[in-house]
Amino acid sequence: MHQAIVLCPGRPADITFDSRITSCDTDEMTKAISVRLDEDAERALRTLEASGMSRSDAIRSSLLASARRLRQREELAAEAAALETDHEDRDEMLAVAALMESLRATG
Repeated sequence: MHQAIVLCPGRPADITFDSRITSCDTDEMTKAISVRLDEDAERALRTLEASGMSRSDAIRSSLLASARRLRQREELAAEAAALETDHEDRDEMLAVAALMESLRATG
């Protein structure tokens, strides 16, 4: 059976073993969620907790880092697509490649 972790900001994470949503009484506009962790995720969570992070902070920071990496990949893909359509850039790239090839030592 997988663990389900309920996150309530400002409180320690509660471990439950069912799939029901648990509500939290907080003054902040926050949302409690539950997740099921497989063995790899549990191991990763234990590693983060061993570094001194609370369970909630570890999960929250991991979500934010994952979203940041996804945005960066999307931005990089958009930049590559823009460069692909930039004919001046492509011409310059080909000219530099040709120059480098001409300077390469034979043999």
